[in-house]
Amino acid sequence: MIAKRAILTTALLLVLGISSAVSAPRPVRIAFVDTGNTGRSVTAEALAAATIAKQHLNVQVISRAVNFNPYNTRPEANFVALLRRKGIDIAHHTAIQFGPQEAAFSDVILTMTDAHKAWVVAHFPDAKDKVFTLAEYATSTNQEVLDAFGKPMDFYKTVLAQLEPLVAAAVAKAAPKP
Repeated sequence: MIAKRAILTTALLLVLGISSAVSAPRPVRIAFVDTGNTGRSVTAEALAAATIAKQHLNVQVISRAVNFNPYNTRPEANFVALLRRKGIDIAHHTAIQFGPQEAAFSDVILTMTDAHKAWVVAHFPDAKDKVFTLAEYATSTNQEVLDAFGKPMDFYKTVLAQLEPLVAAAVAKAAPKP
């Protein structure tokens, strides 16, 4: 009898257009993009994920490459070490190429440089209105994120210091407001 009543109640709610299950809004989806997805973009993704978890934001993040190299898929060791000091582990990240699914399903696509932005727009013109450089989106400035690849640890520290406020501002801007 209880099961029959539940079915009838559910049917009545559906007829009236009232859902008995409350669904949460879809998360905002951010893609961070750089050259090989082994340095800046994976670091930005990790910083954003830490902020999202700490603040319980309804945001999802990924990172991708514009020039994926199948022989260089692991994160740069200096970024791994720097983020580990912050309690963030990116050691198991594997680089992935940016493609049509990322262009279609991302709400915001944040690139590290104007060249990365131009690549995304050239390959996925329908995404042009949601592609920005990270600094452009976060601060409305024309500033490229420096590339530390192959440089000494101090340069990686400089890039991390550049990324931290930009990523925080970008996540805050993109996150749904309560």
